[in-house]
Amino acid sequence: MNFEASEKSRELQERLGRFLEMHVLPVDAEVEAFHRDPANLWKKWPGLEALKAAAREAGLWNLFLPLDYGEFSPGLTNLEYAPLAELMGRTRWASEVFNCSPPDTGNMEVLARYGSPGQQEAWLAPLLEGKIRSAFLMTEPGVASSDATNMETSITADGGDYLVTGRKWWSSGAMDPDCKIAIVMGKTDFGAPRHQQHSMVLVPMDAPGLTIIRPLSVFGYLDSPEGHAEIVLESVRVPKANLILGEGRGFEIAQGRLGPGRIHHCMRLIGMAQRALELMSERAISRSPFGRTLDTYSSIRQEVARSACEIEQARLLVLSAADKIDRVGSKGARDLIAMIKIVVPSMACTVIDRAIQIMGGLGVSADTPLAHYYAAARSLRLADGPDEVHMSQLGKATIRKYTAAHD
Repeated sequence: MNFEASEKSRELQERLGRFLEMHVLPVDAEVEAFHRDPANLWKKWPGLEALKAAAREAGLWNLFLPLDYGEFSPGLTNLEYAPLAELMGRTRWASEVFNCSPPDTGNMEVLARYGSPGQQEAWLAPLLEGKIRSAFLMTEPGVASSDATNMETSITADGGDYLVTGRKWWSSGAMDPDCKIAIVMGKTDFGAPRHQQHSMVLVPMDAPGLTIIRPLSVFGYLDSPEGHAEIVLESVRVPKANLILGEGRGFEIAQGRLGPGRIHHCMRLIGMAQRALELMSERAISRSPFGRTLDTYSSIRQEVARSACEIEQARLLVLSAADKIDRVGSKGARDLIAMIKIVVPSMACTVIDRAIQIMGGLGVSADTPLAHYYAAARSLRLADGPDEVHMSQLGKATIRKYTAAHD
């Protein structure tokens, strides 16, 4: 295995790093303060569009999109993109500057891979341009959504249209003032085999019958301006042309969407953990309890050492998963994808928690990103499937692999 970055990826890492250092980090505190102000809830930081324009001009735009998705990106593999996602992950809001924010990234991949020409013209093009944002509606409050076959939202044919009815929550991105379109997963045939009941359909956010009930907070964070919404759909009428790929293809689409998406999530988390390691190291040489700097205590050195080891282990595992997706696709890489989803969020929680402890009271304040990092890392032990589901599936596959000869 050779995970050495390609020349193209190295060059983009250098350019992205310079852009972040020159344009993003100097305003990080200003942006975070803006979004903490209740008066600015669900509003965009005024300088965001100028930064997006500068990033696009610099060729740092849609970095996540592979080559076969068209002219709007530099055409990177998942392995080439992974370190770029890590760099962006160090700053909570940076991904949007480069049009690389979830759930837009996954939605754009769905439309690029599975969308019809009409769907691509209507929704993919403005998403690629960064003119609009989007949401992904999958999880439901009324059922155990760790098993997506429990889904109750219906997509019912009615002449030349579909009627969409259901209740969704944790609909990330739905509160954004620029969110114009949602991909909704529901059932078109409740009597079909379990994994052929589901479909995905495009629903405009201003469609009659779609109502945002409330924003949801994560450990008290509303994550403005994107947010996470609870949404009710009451006989929302959309044309049949809004169906993606075909009836009963929802799980197929979901697997194509979630594989690369988990690479992105995990590499952003590694960026957070890496920055946490740097912050705890800086703190260790600047604080002197009981007459000695923290770095002279063996227990502190051990925490830093463990963190460095765990971050590098996780990074290499994600790069291995990215490489395998590039070579054999998400289905062929599903065991490694499960592994990174199990390992990385827990690793990030652990490393960030150590950094908070070493920082003391500063670590739980809003003066560092650590508290918000922890909330993000902890929520990702649930998002895109909880740990237990991934461990159950991986365990089953592993047992089958090593006992196949006994069958």
